[in-house]
Amino acid sequence: MSDLLNDKLNLETARINWQELQPHFARGAAVYVSPDLDLIQTARLMADDDTATLGKLMQQGKFGVVSEAQARQFFADNQAMWAVVVAPWVLVQPCEADNGLAQ
Repeated sequence: MSDLLNDKLNLETARINWQELQPHFARGAAVYVSPDLDLIQTARLMADDDTATLGKLMQQGKFGVVSEAQARQFFADNQAMWAVVVAPWVLVQPCEADNGLAQ
């Protein structure tokens, strides 16, 4: 069962510009995942409702609802993101290598 969920999350992960994610931010559903975390493992923690681990990540500033300041910076940078849906949330993680996607 664990592998099936991981496979599903991997298949639902996409690279996308922040601008395309703004509707999710506007409804309070965009969740920041620090670039030093594994996006799929973090999505798995959400799917498993592992509040203890997620709470620790929140305290460290590595996980949480995207703030206004983060959103403004992502928009200004035309930040490329990795995103995965764990309904009703959309987990977003800045791509490290480059900002902006090739058009």
